Amino acid sequence: MGRVTERRRVIRIRDGAVSSRPDTLVAEEPLEIRLNGKPLAITMRTPGDDFALAAGFLVSEGVLGSADELANIVYCAGATRGAEAEPGGGGNSYNVVDVRLADGVVVPDLTLERNVYTTSSCGLCGKASLDAVRTTARWRLDDAPDPAVRLTTETLAALPDRLRAAQRVFDRTGGLHAAALFTADGELLDVREDVGRHNAVDKIVGRALQDGRLPLSSGVLMVSGRASFELAQKAVMAGIPVLAAVSAPSSLAVDLAAETGLTLVGFLRGRSMNVYAGAHRLALDAAADAG
Repeated sequence: MGRVTERRRVIRIRDGAVSSRPDTLVAEEPLEIRLNGKPLAITMRTPGDDFALAAGFLVSEGVLGSADELANIVYCAGATRGAEAEPGGGGNSYNVVDVRLADGVVVPDLTLERNVYTTSSCGLCGKASLDAVRTTARWRLDDAPDPAVRLTTETLAALPDRLRAAQRVFDRTGGLHAAALFTADGELLDVREDVGRHNAVDKIVGRALQDGRLPLSSGVLMVSGRASFELAQKAVMAGIPVLAAVSAPSSLAVDLAAETGLTLVGFLRGRSMNVYAGAHRLALDAAADAG
């Protein structure tokens, strides 16, 4: 199994003083995801929670929606490192996983526009068109006037610090994104770290699928960094009604949130935040300036 962190020697310069010391870095390795034995996607990720990552990715792609649709996930035999140097040797690199669907589950038409490469910085790349990116959700987000999920701004304001406090690997490396799932009362349910924020979200969603907890219709998803279209789509596909980020959303993320009823909060820092869509889920001061 790949390691979450690795050690490298660096030259350290502090106030003109030069020294050499080992430094802890976050690990980044490719993971190939196969579906019923056929290559589907490659993502750059931090090793760990690979099965959950693969399952969550397939939820966002509209392939999986419940645990009974998943037969199993395995590391592929023969995915070896160093086999050429040692004939008959080498070991499993743990960088290729195969997701097998349950009998009777129809495999969607995953043609060229769905055969994608992902990076730790931007997520999915190479989609053939915007229509190929948009995926039909299995669940409708609650957009009723009195939704089941309702948050106070005080609860939202506390989430970034709670997310940061739960980032164990970040404390050692300073190089990981994180995603956390909270209740509407601010209780931490799950947290995952990865070099890619989209991978961290997939790991949360995939674990929920494996545990039979989809849709996450009472959850609040908090992410480090920005809220891209892809993260908004992953929230919608998992049935998560609220997405909050410490940085800015993209225009397409805002458009998707408005279309689907997703509550989208950005620039969540301290008691300050911007609500871009879905304000009906927030308990706001009635006297707030509407302009």
